[in-house]
Amino acid sequence: MIKKERVERLAQFLREKDIDAFYIGPSADLEYISGLDTHPDERVRGLMVSKEARCFAMTPLLYEEEIVKAFGEVPFYAKWDDHEGFTGAFRRGCEYLGIVGGKIAFNDGVRAVDMLAVRDAMPMEMINGVDLLAGQRSHKDAEELDLMRKAADIADGVTAKLQKFIRPGMKERDVAKKIVEFFEEGGSSKLSFEPIVASGPNGSMPHYSGGERVIGDNDIVILDIGGRYGGYCSDMTRTFFTGTPTEEMKKIYEIVKKSQAAGEAAVKPGATGQDVDRAARQVIVDAGYGKYFFNRVGHGIGIADHESPYMIEGNDVPLEAGNVFSVEPGIYIPGKFGVRIENIVAVRRDGTGEALNHFTREITICGE
Repeated sequence: MIKKERVERLAQFLREKDIDAFYIGPSADLEYISGLDTHPDERVRGLMVSKEARCFAMTPLLYEEEIVKAFGEVPFYAKWDDHEGFTGAFRRGCEYLGIVGGKIAFNDGVRAVDMLAVRDAMPMEMINGVDLLAGQRSHKDAEELDLMRKAADIADGVTAKLQKFIRPGMKERDVAKKIVEFFEEGGSSKLSFEPIVASGPNGSMPHYSGGERVIGDNDIVILDIGGRYGGYCSDMTRTFFTGTPTEEMKKIYEIVKKSQAAGEAAVKPGATGQDVDRAARQVIVDAGYGKYFFNRVGHGIGIADHESPYMIEGNDVPLEAGNVFSVEPGIYIPGKFGVRIENIVAVRRDGTGEALNHFTREITICGE
């Protein structure tokens, strides 16, 4: 159902920004407002929210039952069928809200070609609304935090199962398939993202997407996994070993572990995303591996796996209670291996950080 209190907060923000309405296509924004988890396709659907907190829903007849069931008592449904096209329905909805010719924002759940079609069908001032809900979504309430704690608990459990499951001789994709099974067993509705299983030299690519390498003896394996619970994502990374790590592997692992802990410790009253990035990064730079850590330290997480706030140089906005984000430094040595450790951290009311993941960050050998 449409979450009225979230609509009211959004409408207040629209008034503050002098925006007449916000059209929300299939996206994490739409799920946040309505609970509907759907994805864009060629049939336009979504929700328009005006600055007076009035709404209309766009729905092709093909999706009507699903949309009505999800949205509930929306005052006006702008329905359309395939032979008619959607622009007439969109205009009827705008006429109902009295916003024809007004300033209308669109989120990233709307295709560019559809925005162009709307532009040609009726007068309006179109603006980029990609971040309009970012601030609201970045402040998790108590219910949201409880869902995220549960999602993180499930991810911890999956990681523990993987530590027992992984053996030399398995292909990376065999492990990836098992991750899906383990999350389902733990109670996740689906994965937050496609899992990363990067062994040996593949670990030097932070977002490695292959799966054919066979995990070897005395190998190193990065596992970046996440599942959804109650609509909210988990995301965690651990680096495992299939045997005795080399001295170089142990050295780099300990540097990354220290870096990750420093990032978490930097979450305190008044701290910014930039402060968290700098604290974690400085450990790696001081150890002489700065050029092998080339991405931000973390990203916000919630209904989407990546959302505001970001732990990155240049983000000087103070963290606030309810912010939830990753702290995931890594060292990636091309052609050799990589190490990454990631926890999700929530900001408490007192400004300190609560790590939502509890699986050990010590060196872990598979099968032990």
